[in-house]
Amino acid sequence: MRIRRTLAAASLAAIALTGAAVAPAQASAAAVLTQGSASGPAITVGDTLVANLASGTAATFTDGPGSTNGVSCANSSFSATVTSNPSAPGSATEQLNSQSFDSCTSSVFGVMSVQSVTATSLPYTNTVTSGSGNNVSLNGTSAGPVGITVVLNTLLGTVNCAYQSPSGITGSTSNSSNSISFANQAATLVSGPGLCFSTGYFSATYGPVTDTSAAGNPVLYVN
Repeated sequence: MRIRRTLAAASLAAIALTGAAVAPAQASAAAVLTQGSASGPAITVGDTLVANLASGTAATFTDGPGSTNGVSCANSSFSATVTSNPSAPGSATEQLNSQSFDSCTSSVFGVMSVQSVTATSLPYTNTVTSGSGNNVSLNGTSAGPVGITVVLNTLLGTVNCAYQSPSGITGSTSNSSNSISFANQAATLVSGPGLCFSTGYFSATYGPVTDTSAAGNPVLYVN
């Protein structure tokens, strides 16, 4: 009898251990940045995110919020590297390595053409936080503050207008269009003649943002 009781106890212990081993694990929380869907795989640290302007939009740099007086670029793109991507809710970070502007025109009186529009003091740090609203914060690094230089060909010669945003700029993300938008973000003139606006306002929408390091270039979702 004692042997039977010992065997029975051992069997119960084995069943308990086996049950613990095969009990389903709780699903892990989604990352702040995922690929393909909000519940998709986490975007891997080190992956490259890229985007052009959203279809039918332009990147603008004007003399006031909502103004059409300034510079408009039909082409613009960026490339960033993911540097952290924790579980949501939280904040992921990226390093913005490049941002280009092309096919630019000006509506400013006296300006014949736009020679170039250049993002200065790259790279920047980009923080993307869970939620909606202004959940994107783009800031300078030791290379310098967020800035833009506009070179204009005018009736009186070439004019260089250099702007900076020492406190950075903010934007928002959209999972419906997998995009990132900046609206009327102010930059202060740091060098340039009177033809340059004292304050310039940057607006642009980039999307869809894709992860070019992953197979199939899946789109970006923010959780």
